[in-house]
Amino acid sequence: MARYSAGWRTGGAGSTTVPVASIYGISGKGGRIREVSAFNTTTTACAIALRKFTSAGTPGTGQTELPHDDAAWMSAADCTCFDTHSAGPTITAGNLRVASLGAAIGSGIIWTFGDNGIVIPAGTANGIGIVVLTGTGQILDVDFTWDE
Repeated sequence: MARYSAGWRTGGAGSTTVPVASIYGISGKGGRIREVSAFNTTTTACAIALRKFTSAGTPGTGQTELPHDDAAWMSAADCTCFDTHSAGPTITAGNLRVASLGAAIGSGIIWTFGDNGIVIPAGTANGIGIVVLTGTGQILDVDFTWDE
């Protein structure tokens, strides 16, 4: 099993229905999320949630996924990460995690998911991502780490 990561500064702030950042499986392949982080890049506080998605909506720019392991160094990741969506996906009820990011640049959260991780089932409509919990979103520095 290979481990991959992607990290970037989001191009948008998202909303309660439009993810600021996301990761999806592909047809026939998924992954196990090990860690997600989000850090505020502004001096305005915001509240975020990690949610499950069952459709893609309209994802933003695809990100570069990089392997951690030498054996996978030349292998492309199966899961794909995206910047701020322009149209929201179908979001399941309930939050996987929530956090309030303080009104300071660098205020953030790192969520870890233990031995089993959070499974992203195979399929281009299956994913997780960061949305605004309540109020106004902000531009964030985000990272996803997963195994496949």
